[in-house]
Amino acid sequence: MKETAKEVKKKILKMVYDSQCSHVGSALSCADILTVLYFKILSIDLKKPDRDRFILSKGHACTALYAVLAEKGFFPEEALDTYCKDGSKLFGHSTINSLPGIEASAGSLGHGLPIGAGMALAGNRIFVLMGDGECDEGSVWEAALFASHHKLDKLTAIIDYNKIQAFGETNKVLNLEPLKDKWESFGWSVKEIDGHNLDEIEETLKNVPFEKDKPSLIIAHTIKGKGVSFMENQLAWHYKSPTKEQYEQALKEL
Repeated sequence: MKETAKEVKKKILKMVYDSQCSHVGSALSCADILTVLYFKILSIDLKKPDRDRFILSKGHACTALYAVLAEKGFFPEEALDTYCKDGSKLFGHSTINSLPGIEASAGSLGHGLPIGAGMALAGNRIFVLMGDGECDEGSVWEAALFASHHKLDKLTAIIDYNKIQAFGETNKVLNLEPLKDKWESFGWSVKEIDGHNLDEIEETLKNVPFEKDKPSLIIAHTIKGKGVSFMENQLAWHYKSPTKEQYEQALKEL
């Protein structure tokens, strides 16, 4: 898993560098989680309607999803070279029907959990990855109420809690704490983990649902820009694209 996660992160960096686009920090913070999901947890046969489904609600981190899907063989790796270029199907936010394995469109934040709740109500096992800043959205909390009311224990939400959103530190923009208590008060079963510890991620995900008749929430404590020293915990890398020198340094560090 460590080697696979490393390859995923290299692919993320290359896509962002080649396209000179944004959100590399957001993608690196959730890369370990997506790697474990796709290589250890999800049962996905695209021909089966009752398959597990993953929704990337923080769609701006789509390079992480594209990298994992390519690494898993959903489409040729060469397609990654077209990311955010004219005529490409690898858009700047993940979009349904653009590539195999993408289950929902993202971009406007706060929609992934409501979509996932509806899919879980229909009977599928659903995993939704949200950003922490995304939890500012009222639609997230409406979906949280809906999911617990309908006892959707096939629904698992993961918060990529890197504590930095578009305009600053998450809890300075709009304080989320006590985050665990809030979700528990909405009727969810909650666990907190290190979002970069591959073994802990896998063990936790293997044990969902945490309680019968309750949706499960994982608060994954992560680091924005994880793995690249000059990107870690830096708001600027929500937006910046690496120079050639920065790209080469980042690859060496990984």
